[in-house]
Amino acid sequence: MPTFSDDVVAAVLHHMNDDHTDDSLLIVRAFADPAASTATMTTLDHLGGTWEYEVDGQTRTATVPWSKEISERAEIRREVVFLYDDACEKLGVEPREH
Repeated sequence: MPTFSDDVVAAVLHHMNDDHTDDSLLIVRAFADPAASTATMTTLDHLGGTWEYEVDGQTRTATVPWSKEISERAEIRREVVFLYDDACEKLGVEPREH
């Protein structure tokens, strides 16, 4: 089973949670719960990303699968962008440029 090093996961989480909080929230609203008020990416692996999110003061967890199994660090960005674009389409939100 392919996996990413702790350093890679930590770097991606840092980037997503510091620079792309709105993107995470869109992904969670599209694929887990439209009522989510916050979203924080907590981990990822070769199959998908996992977010903790809040609805009505309760913390929940959702794992959203990638479009395919991945094994390279560069594929993580592609898959997150794919999820973001798909979430925007699903929610009727105009995506920003990448």
